[in-house]
Amino acid sequence: MTRPPRIAVTLSDPGRTTEPELQRQKNGLYLRAVLRAGGDPAPLDTATPAAERDLALASMDGLLLSGGPDLDPALYGEEAAGAAMIDPERDALDVAAWRAASNRRVPVLGICRGFQAINVFMGGRLAQHLDGHRPRLGTADAVQHPLRVRPGSRLAELLRPRDAGDHKNEHPGGHSAGSFSVMVNSSHHQGVRPGTLAPALVASGWSPDGNEELVEAFECADPDWFVIGVQCHPERTETTPPEFARLFRALVEAARERPA
Repeated sequence: MTRPPRIAVTLSDPGRTTEPELQRQKNGLYLRAVLRAGGDPAPLDTATPAAERDLALASMDGLLLSGGPDLDPALYGEEAAGAAMIDPERDALDVAAWRAASNRRVPVLGICRGFQAINVFMGGRLAQHLDGHRPRLGTADAVQHPLRVRPGSRLAELLRPRDAGDHKNEHPGGHSAGSFSVMVNSSHHQGVRPGTLAPALVASGWSPDGNEELVEAFECADPDWFVIGVQCHPERTETTPPEFARLFRALVEAARERPA
């Protein structure tokens, strides 16, 4: 492939939010992250004409599912019990993008809502409300917490290649003697508990939540399909370790290497 890999990026439509300019700024962070990684971002939101959307999804080399509002719990067979600000049109966009990606097995990176969407689309469920994982209403200070990374995972190999190790030290339930931690930002009120992770996904990172841990990073159990999800926001570089930029580079490189 001589041209830059085309990365479809699903986004929230600024015109459907209460703060359009802020949403445009948020969207720009994802697009610039793809550009810095060497990709050619194709932004898609619910205002994108259907023909343009379908062409982008049919021709994409990779997919980035970005952050946004809560998924409709009906997508994982539940009534709303904590989910709020649901956007059915954004759900439909992400479902269409995921189906196009999975049909052609193009590389996929999910961030925050995108992380949660991948889990749901692959048969998992969500905890509909969590306390303490996002800034208090009316405040802008970032919440941060440690992310414990499983050695041997794709995430470990990207963040700390020299310490990635292998799977021989893993303990039952995904715990590993050789795991390491990094500080990440946190801006969500839903999440994935170990018991709600989709069967086709493997946890690669956990963060504390009271007396238990939440799954906050995963990858596809099929090593031949690049699918990675992170609950944090690596596009927000001011509150993210710089090595997280490798996630975007890995997506672009996987898209570049994918057979035509």
